[in-house]
Amino acid sequence: MPSTQPALSFRETTKRFGEVVAVNRISLDIEADSFVALVGESGSGKSTLLKTINRLVEPDEGSVLLEGEDVREADPPMLRRRIGYVFQGVGLFPHMNVGENIGIGPRLAGSKLSASRIGELLDGVELDASYAGRMPDELSGGQRQRIGVARALAGNPHILLMDEPFGALDPVTRDALGGRVRKLHDTLGLTTVMVTHDMAEALLLADRVLVMSEGRIEADCTPHELLDGAGGLIAQKLVAVPRDQAAALAELAQ
Repeated sequence: MPSTQPALSFRETTKRFGEVVAVNRISLDIEADSFVALVGESGSGKSTLLKTINRLVEPDEGSVLLEGEDVREADPPMLRRRIGYVFQGVGLFPHMNVGENIGIGPRLAGSKLSASRIGELLDGVELDASYAGRMPDELSGGQRQRIGVARALAGNPHILLMDEPFGALDPVTRDALGGRVRKLHDTLGLTTVMVTHDMAEALLLADRVLVMSEGRIEADCTPHELLDGAGGLIAQKLVAVPRDQAAALAELAQ
């Protein structure tokens, strides 16, 4: 029988930076195969919470469990090879071509990706296999971010973490890549946790939206629940932004 164990669990997870409590006693489970968006204003703690999963940030109190195991008991490099991680800056190595960048994780783990596997990963992010030989400085921002997604998936992770992955992209590219990531999530059976400032993006891509403020989870809702008015004042303030924009555009179109 398949496991009913959550993919991720936070247990009274707390992180302080001096006097600032960035993550304040958060406890919640994230089920396998779910797509969760973490939203909130700058400084709300969402990126800090995300980074406790792959130990880029170590909690001061509480714990984080990955498939039932405390991440503090895992060797950090080995743990990160089990988790795909995509961030806004991409961080491609400028002296390596695309194929080498995609294969860096497996290479560090002692294996080498075949050309066909690199081609599959490129196809997954809607790029031709010929991109494998290109250098990062030959790519657009959207193409580099697609390579970042392919690299995150190269080790066949169960968990995909995304920290403002589309924030630097133009709206058309952002929308297309967001839709592609959602398709990959469904096709590959991933558990995805995405940090975003964009509530519209969260509502359109995620199954579950966690709204953070001052280190706490203020709302834990489905997109439909948020659109129906649930989640409280802080959540509805964020929902109001795309709603008001849509209303203004509809008025312009009349």
